[in-house]
Amino acid sequence: MKLRDYVLNQIKHRDTHPVPFTFACESEVAQRLTEYYGSTDWRKKVPKYMASYLTVSTLQEVQTDSSHRVDGYGAVWRTDRLPWHLEKQPLPEPTLKGYNFPALSKFVDPVLKNKVEAIPKIQADTESFHVIGMGWGIFEVSWRLRGFENVLMDMVDDPDFYRELTARITELYVGMVRACADVPADAFLFGDDWGDQRGVTMGPDRWREFIKPCWKQVYDEVHRQGKIVMSHSCGSVADILDDAIEIGLDVLESVQPEAAGMNTLELKKRFGDRITFYGCLGSQSLIPYGTPYEIRHTVRRLCKEAGKGGGLILAPAKPLRPETPTENAVALLEALANQE
Repeated sequence: MKLRDYVLNQIKHRDTHPVPFTFACESEVAQRLTEYYGSTDWRKKVPKYMASYLTVSTLQEVQTDSSHRVDGYGAVWRTDRLPWHLEKQPLPEPTLKGYNFPALSKFVDPVLKNKVEAIPKIQADTESFHVIGMGWGIFEVSWRLRGFENVLMDMVDDPDFYRELTARITELYVGMVRACADVPADAFLFGDDWGDQRGVTMGPDRWREFIKPCWKQVYDEVHRQGKIVMSHSCGSVADILDDAIEIGLDVLESVQPEAAGMNTLELKKRFGDRITFYGCLGSQSLIPYGTPYEIRHTVRRLCKEAGKGGGLILAPAKPLRPETPTENAVALLEALANQE
């Protein structure tokens, strides 16, 4: 089989050996792996199961000085220290009056330009599963416009405004997806952080009321194109996973096992015949703080139990961060690359 077929079979809930995986790490960890192996040849241990030759910017950010960026909606971010900080939201009040909402062309024109270069690369790479990467999601863009706390208050105090705001953002998203209709990719990968460590940030009921209808429109357009819906969310989304599956989510990415209710084996029992889990390896616990033995054991167990009947793509829930010991990074890489 081609590498693409391993991914497709898992999404179609068919067993494969090996279980496909991706392996992302931050530059400091990558440098230590190069020093450990004596060259960059360690990268050859990571088959290109997935490839992304087209990334759609849902923000269109512009660097204004050494420490600030402004996005296409007018939000000003300070970026010279971590975490980045929203310094000025474009909508200080819950109203669109007086605000010049960006035109669809601001986001679609770069897509039309970039896909001219991307399409031949996708056509030439017949081995990989091709993903169109999307940037910040509908909920995330809404709080960039209003501020995080303000958006949560808007859902309670001014729900009509929040519906109007997310409807306008959704129109842009659907337009961006439509602009990719002729791109011969397999899937879109969206990102929208709905959860924190405890549960759904705005609560399941408000997610269903405000966010679910928006993403249904986007997912419907993806499926109309014959492509697969993949979406990233940090944190715990177990309480809304039935709903996400209902509106067409095919693959959930990150699956942080440290978050409440996000144990991969339990999720597999509840939802595993209807959705594929992508990630599942704990970047807050196992990878930086476990032992190499524990890492190898976890990979084996997930492949055997969560991978049974398909529906699994393994990866660190987050790219390996600098606190990851070199021996743990090596253990993870070897366990994924040399599955038993």
